[in-house]
Amino acid sequence: MTDADIPVLRNPWMVAAFEGWNDAADAATSTVDHLLEEWDAEIFAELDPEEFYDFQAVRPVIAPSENGSRDIVWPTPTLYLAHPPGQDRDVLLLRAVEPNYRWQAFCASVVELAQAAGVQELITLGALLADTPHTRPVPVTGSTNDPVLMERLSLDQSRYTGPIGITTVLSDVAARAGLATAGIWAAVPHYVAEPPCYKATLGLLGALEDAIGVGLPQGVLREMSEAWQRGADDLMEQDEDLLDYVRTLENERDAGDTPEASGDAIAREFERYLRRRGSDDA
Repeated sequence: MTDADIPVLRNPWMVAAFEGWNDAADAATSTVDHLLEEWDAEIFAELDPEEFYDFQAVRPVIAPSENGSRDIVWPTPTLYLAHPPGQDRDVLLLRAVEPNYRWQAFCASVVELAQAAGVQELITLGALLADTPHTRPVPVTGSTNDPVLMERLSLDQSRYTGPIGITTVLSDVAARAGLATAGIWAAVPHYVAEPPCYKATLGLLGALEDAIGVGLPQGVLREMSEAWQRGADDLMEQDEDLLDYVRTLENERDAGDTPEASGDAIAREFERYLRRRGSDDA
């Protein structure tokens, strides 16, 4: 895609999620999938998978096509464009499998496309397995290089050190190119890690909403999150050892929470409600 092929967009922002190491219980990519469906997004650009994937590790698949034949579908990193109704900003959404090769070149290509489209803010989404009880709100942490995003997010800043995934590299390359960046991570209870985890997806959607400062559509996510919660509760009630373990995690979580933190969470949820209601009224 050349600059001449890029349409004029309205102050676009960008969100990215990757399958694999960065995507416990598919929570991050499910967030992007949800927005793709809600906003009826269309393909904006695709990257050549030959440059970035080991096809023995990330295999192409054969699938039926619209004309009745069967086509080979390659693991192609894809940027989608959405025009959210009732909003004055366009959105680019990147969904891809975490590359096997040439991470810096991959990220440079993504950032080049983002800059050509006029993107100034990039949000990456991730999810990890953690010792957290499913009976409490999903812990969401984040990091950012931008004071405006930091104020909007109101998240505990990540103090993680250790191996990293492609989301961290993409944020670093984008920040060096002058973009405001934020990385948002949801913690998925490790004992109910089978995807999907709608509660973690809903948590990421809420934090993404905070970062951008506009209401995002929940669709059926709230109902699916409640159904997931009921399923996890049933599993816990059927296993006495798991029940004891969850109670231990609850005690540890509750001991670390402060009244101020609980009040902040309630205030953030009310602000999200007001934003969504404002978007629906627009």
